[in-house]
Amino acid sequence: MRVTSRLLFVLIAALASLGAMSQQHSDQPNSEPGSDKEIRIGNIVPYSGPLSEFGAIGKAEAAYFDMINDRGGINGRKVRFVTRDDKSDPAAALKLTRDLVEKDDIQLMFGSFGTPGNLATRWYLNERKIPQLFVASGDEELSQAKAFPWTMGWQPPFRSEGRIYANYIQAYYPRKKIVVLWQNDQFGRMLYKGIQEGLGDLNRHVLVDVAFDISDEHLEGHVSILKRAGADIFVFLGVPSTAAKVIQLAASLNWHPVFIVNDASASIANAMAPAGLENSSGVISAAFLKDPSDPAWKDDPAMKDWFAFMDKYHRVESTNNSAALYGYAAAEALTQVLKQCGDDFSHENIMHQAASLRDYHPSVALPNIRMNTSPDSYLPIKQMRLVQFDGRSWQPFGAVIETAFTEGAAR
Repeated sequence: MRVTSRLLFVLIAALASLGAMSQQHSDQPNSEPGSDKEIRIGNIVPYSGPLSEFGAIGKAEAAYFDMINDRGGINGRKVRFVTRDDKSDPAAALKLTRDLVEKDDIQLMFGSFGTPGNLATRWYLNERKIPQLFVASGDEELSQAKAFPWTMGWQPPFRSEGRIYANYIQAYYPRKKIVVLWQNDQFGRMLYKGIQEGLGDLNRHVLVDVAFDISDEHLEGHVSILKRAGADIFVFLGVPSTAAKVIQLAASLNWHPVFIVNDASASIANAMAPAGLENSSGVISAAFLKDPSDPAWKDDPAMKDWFAFMDKYHRVESTNNSAALYGYAAAEALTQVLKQCGDDFSHENIMHQAASLRDYHPSVALPNIRMNTSPDSYLPIKQMRLVQFDGRSWQPFGAVIETAFTEGAAR
């Protein structure tokens, strides 16, 4: 593979920028675990590589802890947030995690992105009894309290989210034909598996499913094939940038099926607007966080706090970035856990407090979405809402859905 000089320049600039970020958040004196000086938090996120659009999660988390430190820290202790770039490479994630533990002496890992990287580091962190909290993945393998008591998820499980879409199809379109375009990785497979499990006998209505790689250059061909299948429902499971292209491609082919996209792609700023608001009108999804680019929240106090935060601490990113909002919400939840620790920041107490959340509501979560954990339940957020894009805003419909149940029982 040849790398052009322009691309090489961009990569060098990105690495330099990342180095500056890492230095800013890690060049502080080490202290022993449980000291009264600081709380040391490690984080792995893809700031570069094929999933770099999710680097906004780590940047927002770093900015959030800057804000917390400006306000005096947590229980009198400043936060040292050390974030590293694994480029979505599980081997790099393991090496970087080892360095964070053995060289940076972090007290916990928090918010690391992606299923492969978190699975690669899970054994190591559990052997050392280091909390691996609120991982940025919806894979249920990362919320197995008995087998891996030091690893806890955060967002609703991918499989459960898939079941929600299956339940929607069963309720509204039980006789309609379906096609599916899904991202060929653990993320996409788990979402699609949930749909298949939820559809049950209705899987016979799935005419075609196509798996695509994140760097796939044949999206136009895929969409054309799916259109020719003659389906009424198009399910897309992937990332926002690809969702935007796919919605736009379908419209260019004058194809207007019932369009369902997964939560990670349901961003007005990152998917619906780039695809064209008119093209995106009618798209169905499920959500648990507010969309910062949705005008419905312009007068919401929590979102006003978000915009003020972004203006002061996070100027380089768009205030409408849903991935950044995700990082903000997760950091806010971790801050609650650490506040509950009092003066005891041992690994054991951090994990105990993480498993003791009761009806905690992240400020930027949708109304009635609550976090609940226990020593036997490591799925903090189990609820979502079905939403439909009207060309301007996401309109919720139906009740809050408890995603932990296959049938999507309403609460």
